[in-house]
Formats: sequence, structure tokens, C-alpha cells
Amino acid sequence: MKSRFLTMTILVLVVVGLLTVSAPTYAQDAFKKLGRGVVNTFTGWLEIPKGIVDESKANNVFTGLTVGTIKGLGLGLVRTGAGIYEAVTFPFPIPEGYEPIVKPEFVYSTE
Repeated sequence: MKSRFLTMTILVLVVVGLLTVSAPTYAQDAFKKLGRGVVNTFTGWLEIPKGIVDESKANNVFTGLTVGTIKGLGLGLVRTGAGIYEAVTFPFPIPEGYEPIVKPEFVYSTE
């Protein structure tokens, strides 16, 4: 029992040590661009309910259902189009450094 506890303790310390030593990387590359493109292609429609909720919080429910739906539909089309573009052009560093075309990077991301 003591050896199992000691083994687990050492394992946890090693993992924590490796996580603290390794620096977080946020580098953009072709495969990140491909993943972002695929995700945005299939989740662009989520801009519609997000637009309704955001507009409802900012104003009222009626405005959320009308204006929010229209805004969400527009943003959803933009996000889906950008996702298709990024998925097709993922091998090329366009824009510079594989930066995302649409901000935030994903529908429910914070900047």
C-alpha cells in the first residue's frame, strides 16, 4: 500500500513538474488552421442562437428574436464561409502566420 502511494505521489510530482516547466504555446500552424476551418464550417449555425441570446440580454426578448436572429444568421454565414475558406487553404499561410479570419476564433470563444 505504501509503495502504491509513493508511486502515485512521484507520478503526480513528475506530471506537475513537466507542466510547470513547459511553456504554453499558442503558435498558429497549418493544422490548427485546418481544425479551426472544419469546426467553424460545422458550427457556424450556432451564431443564430448566440445572436438571439446576446441581443435579448442587451435589449429585450422581442429584439432578440427579430434583430438577434438576423444578426446571428449573417454572422453564421460569415463564420461558415470563413471556415470553408480556411479548410480549403490550410496549407498556405494566408493571412500572415495562419491567423484566424473571424474573431473570436470559434463561436463561443472569448477574445
